[in-house]
Amino acid sequence: MDPTVDIIYKYFPKLTERQKEQFAQLEEVYPFWNDQINVISRKDIGSLYLKHVLHSLGIAKFVTELKPGTRILDVGTGGGFPGIPLAILFPEVQFHLVDSIGKKIKVVREVAAAIGLTNVEADHIRAEQLDYKYDYVVSRAVTRLAEFLPWVRNKFEKKDKNGIPNGILYLKGGDLTEEIKEAKVKAELHALSDYFEEDFFDTKYVVYIPM
Repeated sequence: MDPTVDIIYKYFPKLTERQKEQFAQLEEVYPFWNDQINVISRKDIGSLYLKHVLHSLGIAKFVTELKPGTRILDVGTGGGFPGIPLAILFPEVQFHLVDSIGKKIKVVREVAAAIGLTNVEADHIRAEQLDYKYDYVVSRAVTRLAEFLPWVRNKFEKKDKNGIPNGILYLKGGDLTEEIKEAKVKAELHALSDYFEEDFFDTKYVVYIPM
């Protein structure tokens, strides 16, 4: 049986009633929009909370606190992952979700509006076209790191305002040794299996690259 929203409450027990309500609403909003614009594979929509929401929140197990006013860019957000779950968890942080596919951004906007998120901006644009600066860039395995880095290299605020210095927080799975070597970066791997007990997370990581 696929996990319900309770899996989120299990790993994030200090949620407010409002946050619990917003996470619970995702179960209705995503299937509705996914029927119209496919942003999550049909076989995965039943595993929404495990494979998409909780996976996204893996970043919040590594970066557990963010100061109000922190700005985060989500590159290649697709249907809003990891940006939407993180925006629910960190209501005082500003999230900018971008994707090169316009219909995906329509879904993101509709989902954010339906659950009352006021800290999410979503744009149909490529990351390399942006001229804003951010504290962190997040993404969920949109491409190899060597391709990803040039898109975002100049997108970071120089001054750090949080405990973890500004940088990239990239959700990726598998053996990443070659990919990190190819990208020529200093990266830290944080295993999601250290935070979550489900088998799905056994080979998945938050890749942190200070910028």
